[in-house]
Amino acid sequence: MRNKHMHYISTRGETPAMPFQDAVLTGLAPDGGLLLPETIPDVRGELDSWRGLGFVELAERVMGKFIGDMSAVELRALLERSYARFDDPAIVPIRDLGSLKIMELFHGPTLAFKDVALQFLGTLFEQILTERGLRMNILGATSGDTGSAAIAGVQGRDGIEIFVMYPEGRTSALQELQMTAVPDANVHCLAIDGSFDDCQAIMKSLFNDLPFKAKHGLGAVNSVNWARVLAQVVYYVQAGLALERNGVGPAICVPTGNFGNIFAGYVALKMGAPIDRLILATNDNDILVRFFNTGRYQRGAVHFTLSPSMDIQVASNFERFLFLHLNRDSDALRAFMESFASGEEARLSGGAPLDDRIVATSVDRDTTLRTIAETYRDTGYIVDPHTAVGVAAARRFESDGPVLCLATAHPAKFPESVDQTIGKPVARHPALEALKGATSRKTSLPAEVGAVREFVERHAL
Repeated sequence: MRNKHMHYISTRGETPAMPFQDAVLTGLAPDGGLLLPETIPDVRGELDSWRGLGFVELAERVMGKFIGDMSAVELRALLERSYARFDDPAIVPIRDLGSLKIMELFHGPTLAFKDVALQFLGTLFEQILTERGLRMNILGATSGDTGSAAIAGVQGRDGIEIFVMYPEGRTSALQELQMTAVPDANVHCLAIDGSFDDCQAIMKSLFNDLPFKAKHGLGAVNSVNWARVLAQVVYYVQAGLALERNGVGPAICVPTGNFGNIFAGYVALKMGAPIDRLILATNDNDILVRFFNTGRYQRGAVHFTLSPSMDIQVASNFERFLFLHLNRDSDALRAFMESFASGEEARLSGGAPLDDRIVATSVDRDTTLRTIAETYRDTGYIVDPHTAVGVAAARRFESDGPVLCLATAHPAKFPESVDQTIGKPVARHPALEALKGATSRKTSLPAEVGAVREFVERHAL
């Protein structure tokens, strides 16, 4: 059943409530906050009727709770188009490795979990823009996989130009090629001389320039866009329903850097999905782990690791969690974020644990490599470095029920580290092999807001 009255509000408390489709087009709220539903629906009474549903059918029911301005028929058709390019009929199949289950989120066109959200968002954008006679210039920042997944979601679509910033030299060669080898004229890849955090700061600065945003119809595909989080909520609900045993749901381990994926799990948990707890796993960029273990939030230097999509110090979706944790107190949230933005340590009174349903740990380089090797030796299963971070973290916590780790990328996206660790060429995928030798198109820019602003102005629709 749809929630016809669902509206969205900003974490900063100074933006009027708006319906779902307006929230999708808005992306980052005008007051600088992130949009969230006014309430999180309780679905415990409907879970039994959802058991056994396929991904698209379940998505229609879960998303319908958050979408009040679209009919069930429209939503179902949109979802069927969104997931038609996935190469597994289950969309997000679960593999059994014995004591550990793996949910593979990499069966979309760019072989990364971001496809689950961005195939949906690209289709949704096109439908809303067509209905309203609008055009959009999408500006995004990526640490690896968001860029190619966003491009795959909107390449060649009418009424959309996309500009993707990424830290030059800090993504894998294949991740870069998945972006820069796309020939469509509406795709612009911007290699920024800096870190992902620099890219993200430039993006937020341009979105906060409200006249510039309005003039160019700026849209967001990063996880600041609520529709991305919503699409990811679905596979957490599905995992809980599939693995619940004797009333105990699974512990779900999430390798994360930007807090978007695990925040979707937090929403599913708050909805009443049968999830025992969430295990937050980071690499050496452990700002989130330190926060959940101490209540203190303080950035450090960015460490460049084998899992580059998680090389992040400023997690953009963290603000959504904080808003809910602070009982939707926008004043308290702004004070916390202003303290953090000033370069100081921000902290919550009361310390840790912040939420007894979330535990957190970081995994270093040696453990990541050892986990890739041991998983292959013991099970024959190949994991990429990001998933290996999750597998290693999952092993550190005991659980009364099943333990599931999210596999966020196909290992073929990281052949150097995977092949060297396993000792033979095992990390391959036909779609990536076909990219080798492809023509690459990119524009190198300094990590300066003005340089990106000028480029967008020259190429925007």
